[in-house]
Amino acid sequence: MQKKAVPMTRSSAAALTFLYALGYPIGALAVSAMTPMLVLVARFALAGVILTIWALIAKVTWPTGRTLGHVIVAGTLMQAVQFCALYEALEHGAPAVLGAVVISMNPVVTAVLAAVFLGERLNGWRLVALALGVVAVLAACANRLLATGGVDTVLVLLVVALLGLAGGGVYQQRFCADVDFRANSAIQNLSGLLPAGALAILTPGVVHDPWKAAGAVAAVVLLNATLCTSLYVRSVSKFGAAAVAMLFCVIPAVAGLLSWILLGQGLDVGMGIGLAIGALACWLNARASRPAPAEQTPAIAAATAAPTRASAAAS
Repeated sequence: MQKKAVPMTRSSAAALTFLYALGYPIGALAVSAMTPMLVLVARFALAGVILTIWALIAKVTWPTGRTLGHVIVAGTLMQAVQFCALYEALEHGAPAVLGAVVISMNPVVTAVLAAVFLGERLNGWRLVALALGVVAVLAACANRLLATGGVDTVLVLLVVALLGLAGGGVYQQRFCADVDFRANSAIQNLSGLLPAGALAILTPGVVHDPWKAAGAVAAVVLLNATLCTSLYVRSVSKFGAAAVAMLFCVIPAVAGLLSWILLGQGLDVGMGIGLAIGALACWLNARASRPAPAEQTPAIAAATAAPTRASAAAS
């Protein structure tokens, strides 16, 4: 059963924005010290163990049967598909901020998927936001498109990561909203371990800098895989996939700042334009998703206590 979303709090929004944005530069640091699939095996295994212990101590109710299957599917999309593609893109030379710009289109893609699978409205402004989102990605990728003469492996990987995140978020809201976020996060991390482990076996694994790898992987596991993933899963369940996706209008800018501080990576003109247009696309999508204020008269005020079909669809 789909759980009705509640308004997102400022503290949750700020914490999730910072932790999610931080994941891009520390992920880039990790894959510069160790090959991506080794990073992800460590990430999923260690985070899965930590979150499992947390869930056991808290004595939460674990999903079973069909619900467990849904959690595994959501975890495969949000964890394995997103991060395998993203980390491979980072290893192939994608700047951390470019990954953030492309994946910032999550709100727009989420809105389209939510319209198809959750029955949420997709009006004209959301279609405009979708068009602007495409323009934002093209602008951010302009230098790479010109340098390679077309779409290269990095861009394909980033789009796959975007689709994994958006699809997993909508699937999470539809089928896993009532699952405790600690159990949910633990299972989702462990479900990403099998695909990452298989790819680690099939591809060469190299540790370039053991100390740097240890520090970066520790940061990825504790800050991104444990804290950020738990907060993301909890927020999607509590506030809804569309509300959480709205944070991606500011996450790329924060990721750009953190990438400059931690990695010395700057923005080119195309990325800056992509950030601005992407933020506009997310803002339009957010405005379009707000329900119109209901006009009441004293005679019908009591009748409006029951939710309408339009408000149910919007939530």
